[in-house]
Amino acid sequence: MSEKLIMLVEDSPDDEELTTRALRQAKIANEIVVARDGAEAVDFLFGEGAYAGRDLSRMPAVILLDLKLPKLSGLDVLTRLRADPRTKLIPTVILTSSSEEEDMLKSYQFGANSYVRKPIDFGQFANAVSQLGIYWLLLNQPVPKH
Repeated sequence: MSEKLIMLVEDSPDDEELTTRALRQAKIANEIVVARDGAEAVDFLFGEGAYAGRDLSRMPAVILLDLKLPKLSGLDVLTRLRADPRTKLIPTVILTSSSEEEDMLKSYQFGANSYVRKPIDFGQFANAVSQLGIYWLLLNQPVPKH
């Protein structure tokens, strides 16, 4: 079985670096695919645009999705994910700095599996990302493939 992919959809280079560093510090060595805007995330997931011809049997084990993204918002990406049978069951964690209650409510209504606010402090952030990686990659039982 091939290694489980982690997909990070994040437009902030600083937050991308912090997230990948936190996963590495937690000894999570899985391949991380980074999309820097919502349109790139959708292209990767559905094998379109720059990702045309990509092996679509290799999907992320978990998607870490920011809400505030250029081109397509995180909620737009989530809507597309949940509308397609190929991606509707991929665990998707909203990882955002938004503390708006409406963002959290909409995220869950649109099918997010989890909503995590990015802590400001790197130590707290690294701990949160580490726990997310361990839970979604090691502890969570994925939907059985038919």
